Amino acid sequence: MERQKNLIKTLIAEVIEKMTIEGSVEIMEEVDCPRFVIRTKEAGLLIGEDGKNLMALNSLIKKMADNLLRRDGVEERFIYILDVNDYQAKKIEDVKNEARVNAQRAIYFKRDVEMEPMGSYDRRIVHSILSEYPNIKTESVGEEPHRRIIIKLNESVIS
Repeated sequence: MERQKNLIKTLIAEVIEKMTIEGSVEIMEEVDCPRFVIRTKEAGLLIGEDGKNLMALNSLIKKMADNLLRRDGVEERFIYILDVNDYQAKKIEDVKNEARVNAQRAIYFKRDVEMEPMGSYDRRIVHSILSEYPNIKTESVGEEPHRRIIIKLNESVIS
């Protein structure tokens, strides 16, 4: 695992260097997977509007990392988060807070609450955080890119 993390850290550093962006890469140990954080003064360029550049950079680096790790003999997929100046960490906290607020709204008003459309990673965060609420269940509905979560009261617990 350490070797994989170091290979990915080096890969990220090489990619941002080729983009002529000055910065460094840190590995932050998170609960579920490591988070690679690019520290730079040019964060806006890497993040882009609504994180679109970061999503594209993440896709590119994941493809490159998968190929690199496969050549290194690693068959299973290595899961991690790519971040720039803690943008993703703040966004994850915002998603968790929004999920909690909407769960409280569903409990208080005793009706389903529909969240705004979001990406698969954000939906996974919402499902995970709300699994801690025994009186709430979540369901993803719709088709990409309009897929969203419905927060429902868990009737089996309430009855």
